[in-house]
Amino acid sequence: MAIALGNVKPLVFDEAAEPIAISDDVFRARSRELYSRAGTDWVAVWGDREHFGNIHYLSNFDPRFEEALLLLGPNDASYLIVGNEGEMYSYVVRGGHQVVLCQTFSLMGQKRDNSERLDVVLKQAGLKSGDSVAIVGWKYAEDFEQLPEQNFFVPAYALTALRTVVGDGEFVESTHLLIDPVEGMRANNEAENIAMLEWGASRASDAVARIVRATQPGLRELDIMSQMGYAGEPLTCHPMYASGRGIDMILRSPGNRVVELGDPVFVALGYWGGLSCRAGVAAPEAPEFVSEWAAPYFEGLVAWYETAKPGVSGAELYDAVSGPMAKAGLTPALNPGHLTATEEWVNTNVQPGNQTQLKSGMAMQCDVIPAGLPEGVQLNCEDGLALADEKLRAELADRFPKTWSRIEKRRQFMRNELGINIDDSLLPLSNTPAYFAPAFLSPDNVLINE
Repeated sequence: MAIALGNVKPLVFDEAAEPIAISDDVFRARSRELYSRAGTDWVAVWGDREHFGNIHYLSNFDPRFEEALLLLGPNDASYLIVGNEGEMYSYVVRGGHQVVLCQTFSLMGQKRDNSERLDVVLKQAGLKSGDSVAIVGWKYAEDFEQLPEQNFFVPAYALTALRTVVGDGEFVESTHLLIDPVEGMRANNEAENIAMLEWGASRASDAVARIVRATQPGLRELDIMSQMGYAGEPLTCHPMYASGRGIDMILRSPGNRVVELGDPVFVALGYWGGLSCRAGVAAPEAPEFVSEWAAPYFEGLVAWYETAKPGVSGAELYDAVSGPMAKAGLTPALNPGHLTATEEWVNTNVQPGNQTQLKSGMAMQCDVIPAGLPEGVQLNCEDGLALADEKLRAELADRFPKTWSRIEKRRQFMRNELGINIDDSLLPLSNTPAYFAPAFLSPDNVLINE
């Protein structure tokens, strides 16, 4: 493998202007599948502003200000319990869930005495003494993290209300049913969900590309970031832009600092569907930086993209990217790849020694953050993608031809312009897949695999 700089013009698309709407039937089918997998009398799915992804996946509802609790029960019963502002926003709910007000979920100071207490609401929904309840929180404890008693990532108030109603009924930790990195339902995206994620991933990558091109010495970080062209897309994380040296470069928001020539620069932006990140140097060229750090890093990226496909284990992917980077003394700072969705990070099996395999339907981030860089050096090139077998690719092409056309152009771009021989199953969702200019002031001089 020979890594070099080449002048490559970026892909240009008409912006993906219309987000993909998921149908009621899909949300209803997801909810019933989760209920079936759980095998309990009821399933309780927690959500709040920070941890909305599981409820959104099942109902299209994201708790924007408050908490929410989704109950799935026998005979297709389903209740979405919300606070005052959740009730106002409930017109977005899909999948046939009945919306129920519980003002305990409302914000402090709002009217909170016009609905029943949570335990009473649960009884009215049909829960009773002795019922078993599958608990779906926002994460789950690994075996070595288990506490002596409860291990549910759900607020104590909600658990107490449930226990008050079901008494000695069984609570079953079931979060893995949705977010296990391989077997979880959210690791297996339908064609329409991949199309929905592509809308966000493509727009996020375009915004990051605009920020990179806006980077100039003498400008404030905030002024550079303002060139992103934000149009109100839902975010997966705080927008990030950082320049300079030291620990204040790590994952921070833009500020008043003025970018100087030669500064390390880091930018990241995530919309529902995917995050794009670029980190390099604010200079027109940086030959030593490229040869010593950027080239071996990019060699690891090429290995990542050329390895990732269904049937490859998480360990294989981890090792594939680690080998080339080790030549420069670099190692992955975190997992170099993870599931993504409406949240930036869902879960991952890309770990040393993890023999579980990547599967068709996964939406992922190629997220290779290098550890071992010296002070004053930044590197990153992150983008969203999906894995799809022949059947899923055919469905995407048939049902979402515009989405598929963009994916096809990106695949050819990676192969023909960047020299990255990706598998047919890898679907780039970003408009800038592996398009990496380490010197931000020469944004078309990108690393390629010759």
